[in-house]
Amino acid sequence: LLKTHMQPERVLYVSSQNNSTIFPAFANRLEYSKEEKKIVITLHNLWKNDSDIYVCAVVLKNSLSLSVNRNGTMMLVKETKQVYCSNNSWGIYGLIIVVAVLFSALVCCTLYRVDVKKYCQTKKPNAIYEDMSYSSRRSTLVR
Repeated sequence: LLKTHMQPERVLYVSSQNNSTIFPAFANRLEYSKEEKKIVITLHNLWKNDSDIYVCAVVLKNSLSLSVNRNGTMMLVKETKQVYCSNNSWGIYGLIIVVAVLFSALVCCTLYRVDVKKYCQTKKPNAIYEDMSYSSRRSTLVR
């Protein structure tokens, strides 16, 4: 595997005896697997200067020339901003939990002070029963 245009350089060499050489610029950033005549190459942690056209080439036995596959793969790596996740969000969650607990305690104390039982019970109306029959009225008359 070769980079051909921007900064021509070798990336990976695999021999027919499965000996391989990963060149220093791609050390720890390249993985490959080989199945018969097929090689799958995966590049990781790409940098902006890795943008280029990558081509596969074959070194013929008893020859110093390369046979290059004309159909290369153009790879354009765009620079992105890395977003760092911090532990500050745990502080926010903790603060929300503390506020919720304090609010619950405030509500409980308020309900305890107001004596909710008094308002939730059904009140019996105050009633006075007075016997207004004729016989009882007669005894109360002044003579």
